[in-house]
Amino acid sequence: MNFFEAIILGIVQGLTEFLPVSSSGHLELGKHFFGINPEANFYFSVAVHGATVLSTILVFRKDILSLFQGLFRFTFNDETKYTVRLVISMIPVGIAGIYTKEITDYFFDGNMVSLGVQFLITAAIIGLTLFLKPKDRPISYLDSFIIGIAQAIAVIPAVSRSGATIATGMMLGNKRADLAKFSFLMVLVPVVGANMLEAMSGDFSSEGTQISVIIAGFIAAFVSGYFACKWMINLVKKGNLGWFSVYCILLGILSILLGLHVI
Repeated sequence: MNFFEAIILGIVQGLTEFLPVSSSGHLELGKHFFGINPEANFYFSVAVHGATVLSTILVFRKDILSLFQGLFRFTFNDETKYTVRLVISMIPVGIAGIYTKEITDYFFDGNMVSLGVQFLITAAIIGLTLFLKPKDRPISYLDSFIIGIAQAIAVIPAVSRSGATIATGMMLGNKRADLAKFSFLMVLVPVVGANMLEAMSGDFSSEGTQISVIIAGFIAAFVSGYFACKWMINLVKKGNLGWFSVYCILLGILSILLGLHVI
């Protein structure tokens, strides 16, 4: 992987981590186009995912600080209740994480047709939000668990995590203004945990990527992720996600055509 490829893939990761179009699906497509060996670029993938975690922390730094302050008051206050809901939402993805590699291998394993079908599933999920009337119900403990199940399903490569969780919350009638923040905060611990496990696994090729190239991708992912996160928050409040559905349909068709060697 060279600097150009690292920056492009870093930007792709940063933008698509927060937009409802599937970051993992886009990275698989990018690797396909660039002919990149994923095993040889193991630490690059860990780095760009870590960059988007940091961008999330930066955007929600005040909210995160408030949650910690509330927790250390050692009372069952609003911040503690919100933290409990976040923890509940992480349970399904924690269980799914045990089988993540098997799930990924089964649903992708280099198969572009399978990836295309998954993009179409994402398009359908996002498309449902166009028919939902806005409601202002707060996120309950049960809602948190159901939204967590949606996040667990999104371990499938091209099923968008943010798209699945936000759409599920909208179907439950949750307040749009709360959904984006909850959706992005609920993924912090699972992503950090997954990255730590991957980094300790030693499952990487001796052909690894140069540290300078990894840093370039990290910076690109961090900067693009920061702006994409803030943009997505405003989009969810307005509830207009229709164009992302159209985009995923086009990307799904492209992936299927690539898989069938039509183009």
